[in-house]
Amino acid sequence: MPILHKDMTLCISLAGRPSNLGTRFHNFLYDELGLPFVYKAFTTDDVEGAVRGVRALGIRGCSVSMPFKEAVIPLVDELEASAAAIESVNTIVNDGGRLTASNTDYEAVATLVAGLDPALPVVVRGSGGMAKAVVAAFRGAGTDDLTVLARNEAAGRRLAEKYGYRHAVQQPGAVDDAVLVNATPLGMAGEDADVLAFPLEHVRAAAAVLDVVAFPALTPLVRAAEGAGVPVITGSQVIALQAARQFERYTGVEVTPEQVERASAFSRQG
Repeated sequence: MPILHKDMTLCISLAGRPSNLGTRFHNFLYDELGLPFVYKAFTTDDVEGAVRGVRALGIRGCSVSMPFKEAVIPLVDELEASAAAIESVNTIVNDGGRLTASNTDYEAVATLVAGLDPALPVVVRGSGGMAKAVVAAFRGAGTDDLTVLARNEAAGRRLAEKYGYRHAVQQPGAVDDAVLVNATPLGMAGEDADVLAFPLEHVRAAAAVLDVVAFPALTPLVRAAEGAGVPVITGSQVIALQAARQFERYTGVEVTPEQVERASAFSRQG
């Protein structure tokens, strides 16, 4: 840990449930590359005041997690296409007091699903900010057969209809060779840690599984898919790629896949 000094550049995160993942990822790369930056995680009950602080204090970058991804939209000066398209923000960059927002979750998911067959049916569980990124990414990849599975009927229906997809409240029947996506906190450490986002028989029949939960890396869904020999895209992959995009926006420094992997491995240690 470098000695802090007055000329260091500060980047932060705002989350309802802060974790060490982003903090360790970014600070690892700052240290490895010798950059005069420091990253700190925060939560807040005054998101408007927090964003004013980002602007007023010259905080260079701000990662935004649930439940603030939509609330920050009216507080910034510009939305990049990645955030405007899904009306959800996860990254704010401060250029001399001008705040530009983007969504590197969307960029990361779009990159990772680009290798999947767009003809495969897709079931996305969730209707929040990450679900928006996932559904938009599949639409961009050319997927026509997608169901949004959401307990919040109004939110799920809005999301599905925006992209011309179906909505369901209850688990649909098993679909052979479907891509199953968990875009909810199910499987995350805490009260939902042991919950499987899809029935086991659905997982076994799937063509691929994507779980956006990053911690723990081996969620019940990931373990079930791997046990059945089903290809998996993990939340660790998503968060590492989106964090790398954030890092490059904040610092102007491009990182290699090897650097991203080292930072990701370090972030998962605690």
